[in-house]
Amino acid sequence: MKRSIKPLHYELRTLSGKTLDLPPRKILSSSLMTDQLSLFDSDETPKITKLGKAEIQYAPASAILTPASGFVESYDYTLNPYSGCAFGCTYCYAAFFSRNKELQDQWGQWVKVKENGIELLRKKRRSSLEGKSIYMSSVTDPYQPIERELEFSRDLLEALVPFQPRIVIQTRSPLITRDIDILQRFEVVQVNMTVTTDSEKVRKAFEPMCPGNLQRLRAIAEIASAEVGSCITMTPLLPIENPETFASSLIDTGVEKFIIQPFHASSKSRFVAGTRDRALELQREMNWTPESYEETLEVLKRKLPNLGEGKEGFSSI
Repeated sequence: MKRSIKPLHYELRTLSGKTLDLPPRKILSSSLMTDQLSLFDSDETPKITKLGKAEIQYAPASAILTPASGFVESYDYTLNPYSGCAFGCTYCYAAFFSRNKELQDQWGQWVKVKENGIELLRKKRRSSLEGKSIYMSSVTDPYQPIERELEFSRDLLEALVPFQPRIVIQTRSPLITRDIDILQRFEVVQVNMTVTTDSEKVRKAFEPMCPGNLQRLRAIAEIASAEVGSCITMTPLLPIENPETFASSLIDTGVEKFIIQPFHASSKSRFVAGTRDRALELQREMNWTPESYEETLEVLKRKLPNLGEGKEGFSSI
């Protein structure tokens, strides 16, 4: 059950002077609002400040949509509801966008919520977003554990429905299935589920705080069966135990679009969490080399339809 950080009800005064007593969800979709109410304003329920190993902080942002660049430059905007990510994957490039080394070293142990995000979206003109492409998210996971409690990404998506942008949602969390009802309201939407290996041993070494591989495959299968655009991203592809059975498990989801890129590992690889040594040791134990990746890639190319590679695979929908 969601732990709400909103009041049970608000009093809402309309332009005609009439007072309505509405639940928060109703207010968020009401066109009668005269003032933007923060999703996180509540005198009744304290904000969540700790979840698992992660410290949760709240702060207003200057913008919730950022012009896309770099790996996802083919999109118009990126949307990151959070800074930081409690999944804390050991190889995550996003950690190196942190403001200082202390935050990099503590990657996975802090999350900052952009608490005025809905207000910022609602200030946008329809013409500025209609038909634009949005990548959600580029430096965090919009469905990391705190999302189960706050439903912040869900509310942002709900706020975007009237604008009808083209949206790609990147996650490795099965929680995304909770929001199928909202996803079905977009004309163009795609869920990218990150599945990096077929081995739980590998997953626990590289992604110890993330959901298991089977959970992710089941989730994206549910997304696909709901006729919501779906894609499996093997980005990066970590050591694989059996390429043939891995390919079969991907096909069994019913997904028809895939993206892959290699994991560039060496003795000088930048890792931000404490499992670096074990991850590299496991890579050596499994004899996972650039040649191994190429062999696996050939199997996947043979068995999977529509397999994109690297940056080109992430081109805007």
